[in-house]
Formats: sequence, structure tokens, C-alpha cells
Amino acid sequence: MIKLKNTIKKGLNFGLTSGAITTLGLITGLDSTTGSKFVVISGVVTIAIADAFSDALGAHVSEESTNNNKKDVWEVTISTFLTKFLFALSFLLPMIFLKEGFAIICSILWGIFVITVLSYKLAKDNNEKPIKIIFEHLLMALIVILSTNFIGHFLAKTLKN
Repeated sequence: MIKLKNTIKKGLNFGLTSGAITTLGLITGLDSTTGSKFVVISGVVTIAIADAFSDALGAHVSEESTNNNKKDVWEVTISTFLTKFLFALSFLLPMIFLKEGFAIICSILWGIFVITVLSYKLAKDNNEKPIKIIFEHLLMALIVILSTNFIGHFLAKTLKN
């Protein structure tokens, strides 16, 4: 197994988690509001760029507040940006190649899969029970998915009138 530096691991874990949650929220929210594959794809590209930079800057500032080693700070920053950017873009594959409804389901399953694997690995690394950590993280993802879906439908219904 490859042993990652802690700085790279921080950026990877943050980027994957944030990439999954924000992209799933965006996809389900925009789909339920607009029903437009074009809008969802545009949103994913936008979030891949804007939110990856935002999260990288947030990680950078957070790391600067606790770490004086500039190299470590930049490793966290760059690994956060690249992970978030590339992972968010991975949600484009089902959106481009599959029919919209099935693409949304595949995107949700992809995000849940990555959160589950990441949570399992995190629990094992920290000597915790995987089921507890997986449940906790998936519950948060489910709250985001359901609330953005609900709000999207609500907005579509109220704003179109």
C-alpha cells in the first residue's frame, strides 16, 4: 500500500469529501429545479473550478494558521485543489454519456461509493469501527442530496408561477 504524506492525505481526503458532497448537492438541486442536462453539466464544470479554488484557499489559510512550513502548506493547497477539481469533473462522465435520469442515479451512486470507501479507510487508519464512520458520513451526504432535491423541486414549483 502506498504511504502518503500527511499533507497530501489532508488535501486528498478534503477534496474527495467536499467534491462528493458539493457536487451531489449541486447535481440533485439543479436537476430537480431545471430538469436540464445542459444546466447540470454547466453547474458541475463551474463547481469544479470555483469550488476547487475556494476549498484550496480555505485549506491553505487553515493550514497556514497551524503550520509554519510553507512547503507543507502548499502541498495541502495543491492536493486539495487537484483532488476536488478532478473528482468533481468525474461526475461529468455519466452526465455526458447516459440519459439524464440514469446519469443522476449513477452520479449519486458514484458519490456514495467514494464516500463509503474513504470513510472505511479513514476508520481503519484511526482504529475506529468502520460502520459508525460510514453511517455518519453517508447520513450527511443523504441530508445534502435530499434537501437540495426538495429545495430544487420547491423552487421549480414556486418560481415558475
